[in-house]
Amino acid sequence: MTAETRVARLYAAHDLRVETAPVVPPGPGEVLLAMEAGGICGSDLHYYHDGGFGPVRVREPIISGHEASGRVAALGAGVDGPAPGTLVAVSPSQPCGDCEYCRKGLPIHCLSMQFMGSAMRLPHAQGMFRDQLVVPAAQVHAFPDGTTPSEAACTEPLAVCLHAVAQATELLGDLAGRRVMITGAGPIGLLVLAAARHAGATEIIVTDLTDAALDRARQMGASQTINVAADAAALEPLTEGKGQIDLIFDCSAAGPALRNAFAALRPRGVLIQVGVTGDMTIPLNALVGKEITWRGSQRFHDEFAIAARLIGTREIDVRPIISHALPLSRAVEAFELASDRAIACKVQLTFGETA
Repeated sequence: MTAETRVARLYAAHDLRVETAPVVPPGPGEVLLAMEAGGICGSDLHYYHDGGFGPVRVREPIISGHEASGRVAALGAGVDGPAPGTLVAVSPSQPCGDCEYCRKGLPIHCLSMQFMGSAMRLPHAQGMFRDQLVVPAAQVHAFPDGTTPSEAACTEPLAVCLHAVAQATELLGDLAGRRVMITGAGPIGLLVLAAARHAGATEIIVTDLTDAALDRARQMGASQTINVAADAAALEPLTEGKGQIDLIFDCSAAGPALRNAFAALRPRGVLIQVGVTGDMTIPLNALVGKEITWRGSQRFHDEFAIAARLIGTREIDVRPIISHALPLSRAVEAFELASDRAIACKVQLTFGETA
């Protein structure tokens, strides 16, 4: 008799269903996981509300979720660990290892990338929002006792943010003494804040439209916060003398935030683009006139293992970003809650429950 697991499957915008799907035993090199927690990401919300983002569209039913943790339930042939019962996070990234970019040491840009929970390719790469999941053992990263499943499920978004900070340090070197600003204090903005502090930045200004998000930024160590909806004038001192900021991480992908970023950056400042959206108008004259370096940052590779270690040791404490947890049976409610930035930050689903 074939075993089954519950899954959260998206058919189209606002059509998310909790259904069942078959589960096969783990094969050679694989592990079976009993899933514990999974975070709802901004891209999950784009799929849920809009059916996609930019050119990426949901074209067939897809199991959502690409940031999750679970416990090892069974090992396939040839796998000697982690031991059953071990808490692990699952890396959703599956580069081919053989294309032009993989051979160049740029697996993030793999031409055949399979990224779990992504609708970029057909067939879509199915995601992690399910009670049981079989994955290659190489994709799981173990945690020490004392780490909670909700913390472990933050490994993927922290890896994204560590990669963004690595892009900045590649361009600027040590962040100590740099004046840093982060636009957007959602989960990614807050984890960029934590990653930048870990990399040595001490003066970090965070901007957002809501007080709740900025309260969390202060908990995560922001040295100054600005509610640009309530007090846009507070940005003016940062634009004096051609700009006062050395480095900006844009985590909002909002036109007004980007215009403010270009105004606040010093000549030859660096803007790391973390947030994504569709096409938009950009302040090209400021980009050219100030000789600003504007670099995109997507996903991660080696940073996933680093993120797991930093969470496991609590060198980076991700707990302040976790605002809500709902069981898989309430997945639609969880997605709607995650969309309300006035009250929610990182909303997670929990698995193995029925209510």
